[in-house]
Amino acid sequence: MITGKMQALTFIKPGQIELIEKPIPQAGFGEALMRVTTTTICGTDVHILKGEYPVKPGLTIGHEPVGVIADLGPGVTGLQIGQRVIAGAITPCGHCDSCLDHHGSQCGGKPMGGWQFGNTIDGAQAEYLLVPNAMANLALIPDHLTDEEVLMCPDIMSTGFSGAESGNIQIGDTVAVFAQGPIGLCAAAGARLKGASKIIVVDALENRLKMSRAVGADITLNFKGSNPVEEIMRLTNGRGVDVAIEALGTQSTFESCLRVLKPGGTLSSLGVYSKGLNVPLDAFDAGLGDHKIITTLCPGGKDRMRRLMNVVASGRVDLKPMVTHRFKLSQIVQAYELFASGQDGVLKVAIAP
Repeated sequence: MITGKMQALTFIKPGQIELIEKPIPQAGFGEALMRVTTTTICGTDVHILKGEYPVKPGLTIGHEPVGVIADLGPGVTGLQIGQRVIAGAITPCGHCDSCLDHHGSQCGGKPMGGWQFGNTIDGAQAEYLLVPNAMANLALIPDHLTDEEVLMCPDIMSTGFSGAESGNIQIGDTVAVFAQGPIGLCAAAGARLKGASKIIVVDALENRLKMSRAVGADITLNFKGSNPVEEIMRLTNGRGVDVAIEALGTQSTFESCLRVLKPGGTLSSLGVYSKGLNVPLDAFDAGLGDHKIITTLCPGGKDRMRRLMNVVASGRVDLKPMVTHRFKLSQIVQAYELFASGQDGVLKVAIAP
């Protein structure tokens, strides 16, 4: 048993987060205590900071943990103290109706019920993290992979890839991805792995468009210099794309995705929408265009993490360049300021307790 105090980044109120001392949590039945060695900041954390997504005051934020097992609660088998592990941002129990129905992100039959870290329980931007249902969620990191090589797996990689998977991309498909932040970049990489033959990405930042070409995009469009909807329709000879992936969570990107779809195409939505969302009647073909609109919350669980680490280990996707900045946990408020501003070419930051 490990006792004492730890540092944890805590939500105080909208617009205010603080690094404070908290007691190190104790592992109960089925739980594991992880000593966090590397974590990061997600765009959803910024939504929380701004008050656009509500969480309770006093909650430790963060949901992308890489670390070492520090303690195990009663009933946990197959894991050992000292093993290097990751846990997904989504921690399904593995045995409720939703989990058995392959919707672990909605664990317990509650909307977003699988998202616990930094949402309903203390999260990963701390020195220690309590992992629920440890046997269903902790995945061992292969010895030859570094923390930063697997840092995208818990959320960004899993979420981005799921956009391609839920879109049911077929070999030879044409795909458009709107927004090339970390999730959009991973969506483009996932579309390539799924067999898309033409991947068109849209963003306003040239450094992100450059990165998208590195992960597999064929055509990059800067919406500051052109109308991306018109350009995508021109590039597809008026046909539209088979799958459009929305990776930002705004009315304009959602609507643009719908407007570039072919009849019968799929809009795969990954964004977190913090304002009202409208479906334009003309782009929706009055509901008669055979469009499919599907949303996905980051898949979790240890097998998902194992598969994603297999992709990293294979070399088919290299996401290490996405980590553009590094901070100590003591500097995390400064890291939030940089990440939220989008300045200095920031994509993802690595936080090392």
